[in-house]
Formats: sequence, C-alpha cells, structure tokens
Amino acid sequence: MSDNLVTIGKVAARTGCHIETIRFYEKEALLPHPDRSAGGHRLYSTELIERLVFIRRSRELGFSMDEIRQLLSLVDGEQVSCQRVQHIADEHLRDVRAKIADLKKMERSLDDLSSQCSGDDVPDCPIIEVLQH
Repeated sequence: MSDNLVTIGKVAARTGCHIETIRFYEKEALLPHPDRSAGGHRLYSTELIERLVFIRRSRELGFSMDEIRQLLSLVDGEQVSCQRVQHIADEHLRDVRAKIADLKKMERSLDDLSSQCSGDDVPDCPIIEVLQH
C-alpha cells in the first residue's frame, strides 16, 4: 500500500465520517469509487479525503445531497463560479430561515399547550384534548 493511500477505517477516523456514510457517498456518486488493494480493501487518496471533508462540511451546514452535487459539479468544473455558489448558498439560507420560522411557531404552540396543563394527576389533560380534536 502506498504511503499516500489509506484504508476506509483510517479515513473514517481522520474525517469523523462513519464507514457506512463514506460508502453511502460512493453509492450516491458524490465520492468516486476509490482504488482497491490486492486484498480488495478501499484505498483513499488525499484528493478523495479532501472531497469527503467538503461533503461532510456541506452536510453539517445542512446542504441537501442535490445541493452538494451542484456544489461539487462547480468545484469539478474548469472554473468555479462564485456567483453560482452564492446563489446555491442563498437559496439554502432562505430554506433554513423558513425552517427556523416554522420551529418558532411550533415552539409558541407547544408553549401555549403546556401552559394550559396544570400538571396534576387529572383524567382530562388539555394537551390531549387539543391533539385529539
């Protein structure tokens, strides 16, 4: 095995990605299939590890698989269009803000429901009543 090629276990430890996640990214064609050792073990180059880190960081920011594909296609192209990357990021930011707004509504609703409940050991719970009707 060459010094610059590492096994999937070492890649997982180095990047914080689970082995199953790495295989999933390969299956989804986000990560190219790596070379294999004579024994059939996956061997990852520095370039593939850097790509995996890019994917992991993108997932941490909540980018969807499709958005990551778009970003990777830009990275893989001749020239990265910062304008296109910004457009993808801005669309994602709008989605994140919409989710936050929905979560805030949910929080208010749950807070209202919770405040209606006395917490006593009574047969009629206001929260259950609201959920059933």
